[in-house]
Amino acid sequence: MRTISRYISLVCAGMFALSAFAQNGKIKSVEDDYKDFAYVKTSEVLLEVANKGYKSAELFQKLANSYYFRNDMENAAKWYGELFTMNDVIDPEYYFRYAMALKGIEDYKESDKWMKKFNELKPDDMRGRAFLSKVDYKSNIEELSRDDIEPHNLEINTELSDFGTTEYENGIVFASARGGGRKYRWNEEPYLDLYSAEKTESGFGEAKAIEGKVNTKYHESSAVFSPNGKYMFFTRNNFYRLKYKEDETGVNRLQLYRATLSEDGTWDEIHKVHFNSEDYSVAHPTLNLTGTRLYFASDMPGTFGQSDIFVVDVNDDGTLGKPENLGPSINTEGQESFPFMDTSGNLFFSSTGFPGLGGLDVFKSEELDQKVEGGSNRNFPIENVGKPVNSSADDFGYYENLVTKRVYFSSNREGGKGSDDIYTFEVPECEQLVFGTVQDSKTDELIPDATVILFDGEGKEIERKTVGEDAAFEFELDCEMEYLIRGEKETYISDEKRFTTPKKKQELQLQLLLEKDVQEINPCDDLAKILDIPIIYFDFDKSNIRYDAEIELQKVLAVLNKYPTMNIDIRSHTDCRGLADYNERLSDRRAKSTRQYLIDNGIVAERLTAKGYGESQLVNDCGCEPTNESSCSEEEHQLNRRSEFIITSINGKSCDDKE
Repeated sequence: MRTISRYISLVCAGMFALSAFAQNGKIKSVEDDYKDFAYVKTSEVLLEVANKGYKSAELFQKLANSYYFRNDMENAAKWYGELFTMNDVIDPEYYFRYAMALKGIEDYKESDKWMKKFNELKPDDMRGRAFLSKVDYKSNIEELSRDDIEPHNLEINTELSDFGTTEYENGIVFASARGGGRKYRWNEEPYLDLYSAEKTESGFGEAKAIEGKVNTKYHESSAVFSPNGKYMFFTRNNFYRLKYKEDETGVNRLQLYRATLSEDGTWDEIHKVHFNSEDYSVAHPTLNLTGTRLYFASDMPGTFGQSDIFVVDVNDDGTLGKPENLGPSINTEGQESFPFMDTSGNLFFSSTGFPGLGGLDVFKSEELDQKVEGGSNRNFPIENVGKPVNSSADDFGYYENLVTKRVYFSSNREGGKGSDDIYTFEVPECEQLVFGTVQDSKTDELIPDATVILFDGEGKEIERKTVGEDAAFEFELDCEMEYLIRGEKETYISDEKRFTTPKKKQELQLQLLLEKDVQEINPCDDLAKILDIPIIYFDFDKSNIRYDAEIELQKVLAVLNKYPTMNIDIRSHTDCRGLADYNERLSDRRAKSTRQYLIDNGIVAERLTAKGYGESQLVNDCGCEPTNESSCSEEEHQLNRRSEFIITSINGKSCDDKE
């Protein structure tokens, strides 16, 4: 079921000419119904006309649209197919709708064919470009899917529409058509109201209408509550102070309202937000963790497509600032709606504009709220959340509690109780088991008593183990995290593997292959060359040790522990760009910072010296004096930006003795 409360830009559906039906009384009789989105009645009459053999592009357009906007994709696909047999000039949007209808019946191969045709007709349309950029999108979605989750249809769902869930106090708040009363012509269901249901040990108690002045005889849906629980933003038809208003085309738009919790626990003091309009819709609000930014859907001026996601600052008194469009990495020419911001700043939203499994799919953009706060350039990577949230139907109204790992979402997929149902599941703990053996790289022989060390993605040691006679190791890891595993053994050169665990729970097997250390280490040798450490990276103009530098320094640390008689001199060098005296000071700080890191990790200070040489010991002709300019390439300059770990003494022999 598609209600006007879910789809906020549908005026285009009623704007096709009716001249071909001027002589047909039955078609004429539903002209107003079609314009008013009364698709149940419209489809019944038009189907009767089509079954009598009447054919025209306009008939098939209207009949297919009547099914499409009710989410009857099987019939929509049938009649869009008939439309394309007419060989008339067809608006490209119908190519897109046909592709979506085919996707709704899981005919992905045929759907992809029509999406390609759509892209050929509208090469600049983001929906077609997104499709072409992810030709193998189904495989990608499969990788992101979870087969260990089985969503549960809430017991409080009815045979009518129930959707759009948010948690509040000890329960949930959602939209439902269960209240009875006047029926909405679109789908012949009662108008929506907001309901609440308290959690119980077995699920939820009785659903009750929100108390106060929120619910009216028109649609209400999509509530969100301020962090202190005193304010509620929600969606309603343009009905305020008993006045029902339409735009110049006769469409009543959606608007955003704010309610205040009164002392008796009811929601009163209903106020419109200042950017509501009779000419466009504003709907489906969500707040960030601190309640300082509100995200919503709208087709206001500046919208890329049928509806976009916007953000607006929330002032201390609950009023709102100036809305901003999130830009083309989130919004397309299609429908973007139902935003949800979790407490980690991740944005979830539903869209028809990106490659997915059906009509509306749920997508995720990580840490979007932080990027908005930091003044990002609106480049927000997104990904499809996959199954079981997404299906060949409409999937929307995503909500997740990161503490309880409880997820709610809404869908009109097959097997539900009503036209829209609320589904829920608890995200299972996702642990990966990584296991393997430590072996000789030449002979494949097992290496007992080797040390295997687990690091996180930033080089911090998590755990270390000594393998037994079977040389086997295993670690339990979190999903979707970066790790590094290193194997070490005296008289062997260490081996390490860096990897990111997948989203799905599964086992990962690794082999750590250690090579016998036959290389002779002598005084004056540079450990950086022996250990293949090209450079110890520092942030610009900084001397603190970065996480990627830590990983390299762990190699040096391992050698120093392996050879307790070894002493080294840490030398830091820069390229010639910048002032010579400044480069010398900066490199000296970096050398001493490196020394301190090794000391902090257990190396006796007396074994380490450190000095920065700036640009005084270049290894090539990339000098800059006296102009501070050079024609060298970046790669050539990088050869001079090096760290050295010179062995000053080992096993009683010193570099001075060698020289």
